[in-house]
Amino acid sequence: MAVLEVHNLKKSFGTNHAVKDISFTVKPGEVFTIIGPNGAGKTTTLEMIEGLVDPDQGDILFGELNWKQHSVQIKKMIGVQPQTSAMFDLLTPEENLDLFATFFDKAKSTEEILQLVNLTDHRKSHVKKLSGGQRQRLAIGLAMISDPDIIFLDEPTTGLDPQARRNIWDIVLELKKLGKTIILTTHYMEEAEKLSDRVCIVDSGLIVTLDTPTALIGQLTKEREVRLSFTDNEAAAMDAEKLAENLESVSRIEREGTALKVWSESPEDLLYDLFKFTKEKEYQVDQISIHEMSLEDVFIAFTGKEWRD
Repeated sequence: MAVLEVHNLKKSFGTNHAVKDISFTVKPGEVFTIIGPNGAGKTTTLEMIEGLVDPDQGDILFGELNWKQHSVQIKKMIGVQPQTSAMFDLLTPEENLDLFATFFDKAKSTEEILQLVNLTDHRKSHVKKLSGGQRQRLAIGLAMISDPDIIFLDEPTTGLDPQARRNIWDIVLELKKLGKTIILTTHYMEEAEKLSDRVCIVDSGLIVTLDTPTALIGQLTKEREVRLSFTDNEAAAMDAEKLAENLESVSRIEREGTALKVWSESPEDLLYDLFKFTKEKEYQVDQISIHEMSLEDVFIAFTGKEWRD
């Protein structure tokens, strides 16, 4: 049974049709990620699901509960970490968590939350002195204080350095281990690919595709890009280009100076032929790599737009 069902959501602001028709379901215990370019409608969709914005049309069901009749019960089921979190800068993480705990009939212990978000050593520091990553971890902790079944994380790692971002990833994966359902929005393709059970790509107020990261990547061409560069002069790359042009497995070739890019559905066979050729010619290969398709390739393929962080 789905923990969340969204049916035919629509929302307009004047002449701007922010969400045109969006439907999906979320399974218990999964990380469900919504991605899309700016203005795609993902934030409006999330705000409607969270009960912050009323839809013009459509239904939102948490099991058998809906916002119109069961708002009190739903608020106890969900935790929300918005892009801009409300916390008290002159209080400590411990004091913020203690305060937020008083808002709920049932709350997790402050000590447990501090451990979960790795802020035990900073429990007595004023929030205004915390780093960006520490503040984001506290924001997730505040969303968890009521021990919700469903957690909404709206771009939790935006603006963080790579290490702080990965600390957030660890928390998300730990929440998943605890059986929590997580609905995530992000601007980072690597983040969506590593954390998500399913990814929903939204563009112009509509869902353009929805599936597991592996399945989405598998929908693209089976070709792989093999990249080589030579320490010899440009003639080595030109000779390798001529060889590749006569191989059946090769579909496309690009060369720039001593660097060569070759696309093939059989990269292993291609590499065998290339290495045999370079060994016979005694050419020196400087670098070689196989470029695998990624979720970013899927995004560009379905939206026709470059990703912007």
